Amino acid sequence: MSKDALLAVPNVWKPERKLPIDPKCTMYKIQLDAPTPKPVLCVRDDIMGPTRYGKEYHGTMDHKECEQMLKDKPDGSYLVRRSPGADNYYTLSLRFGQATKHFKIFYCPEKGHYLRENFKKFETVEEMVADGLVDFYMRLHAAPILKEMMSQTKKCYEQSPYMTLHRRKLRSLCKPTKLPMVQDSLESADTEIADDRDGGAKGADQEQSEKSDTHDNAYPEYEKQHAFKTHTFKGLNWCEFCANFLWGFTSQGVKCDDCGFMAHFKCSELVPAKCVPDLKRLRGIFGVDLTTLVTAHKCRIPFIVKKCVEEVENHGMLQEGIYRISGFADEIEALKMALDKDGEKADVSAQMYSNINVIAGVLKLYLRLLPVPLITFQSFPLFMESMREKSIGEQVIALRNAVKALPPAHLHCLKYILEHLNRIASHHTINKMNEHNLATVFAPTLIATPQHMTDLSQEISMLAALISHCHAIFL
Repeated sequence: MSKDALLAVPNVWKPERKLPIDPKCTMYKIQLDAPTPKPVLCVRDDIMGPTRYGKEYHGTMDHKECEQMLKDKPDGSYLVRRSPGADNYYTLSLRFGQATKHFKIFYCPEKGHYLRENFKKFETVEEMVADGLVDFYMRLHAAPILKEMMSQTKKCYEQSPYMTLHRRKLRSLCKPTKLPMVQDSLESADTEIADDRDGGAKGADQEQSEKSDTHDNAYPEYEKQHAFKTHTFKGLNWCEFCANFLWGFTSQGVKCDDCGFMAHFKCSELVPAKCVPDLKRLRGIFGVDLTTLVTAHKCRIPFIVKKCVEEVENHGMLQEGIYRISGFADEIEALKMALDKDGEKADVSAQMYSNINVIAGVLKLYLRLLPVPLITFQSFPLFMESMREKSIGEQVIALRNAVKALPPAHLHCLKYILEHLNRIASHHTINKMNEHNLATVFAPTLIATPQHMTDLSQEISMLAALISHCHAIFL
């Protein structure tokens, strides 16, 4: 980040500057000052312990004996012992702040050393001690910085380094498609950019945006949550939300699988839903979250859905049993691999796949593998409740409200699929696939249903109503 950009960030985002402490006392410097591990080695040759522990293992030792051994040792001194009566764990005794701390430690070959389940894992006890010492030292010496950092980030993220650091990235990624959601945030964070735009250019952008809204694949205003996962960072890294150092030696924070955004655990809870996935980070398209895929490709409908639907409508509308008759499994798998590898360049034409059931099978497979089904878990009850209405008109109104509960990416894709199935059903006298038959095929694909569940009659009736009345439901 440039010097000018740093000066533009209010002091509130560098809390160590405004608190009554040494201005040079940064988070990184505090970590450097933390004590280092100092194993207390056992001098007795008759004590044998697990091979994963070295000479720092002292055999069976009670609390008082351990306290006596470590009382004059410097901070960072530690040993491993077996507490009297301990069954499935050992005890790590560590000196810090002129006091001895005791921790139950566990080990398994697959995970390594750890204090408790669903927590940090370490290859060696020394790494565990080093990380713990940094954590203790930060809590002690950086407490006012951490407190101020968290209290301020909850107030106004628009003025945080989050916007300063990512303004150019977001603008460059979103410029070709004129994302209104991101543009609005950028304008509020950087008035200089807004001032540079003249009225004519802005008017042209608005006109272009209005035209694009009518196109099936125009890019809508999606909000995309970050896919944060605990991450161990190598080298020096800083939180991209608060611009403070990611301290520790392992599992220092989280990283978004889709865009690479790095943050402290607490800061990640405050990051807005403005993830812009990087295509380089997506491994294929099957099994990828729908909102993530359309956001990464800057489209309304996934290209695989458009390709398959167009091919079916060109060559399979009158095919008897379309979507009911399965294609060859090996050809479906081959096409799946081609789409994962080549993306939009993959050839799904009739020249490559003469059996239209292969194309239909790939479409069903893609929808079935979505981690969140097209009709989401949260909205599903609303769809089912709509069928309790007595008249068709009341059912349509209830279904109209139910689809509004879907995330935008799911709503647009469901609309596209249902309108396609409606066109298929209009030729049912030839292809033998009416609304009910299509609903029977697609119910397990569009709706998350337990594998042991065999009676889907209610779900099929609901989906048949969606297909039959899609034009009235999606106004």
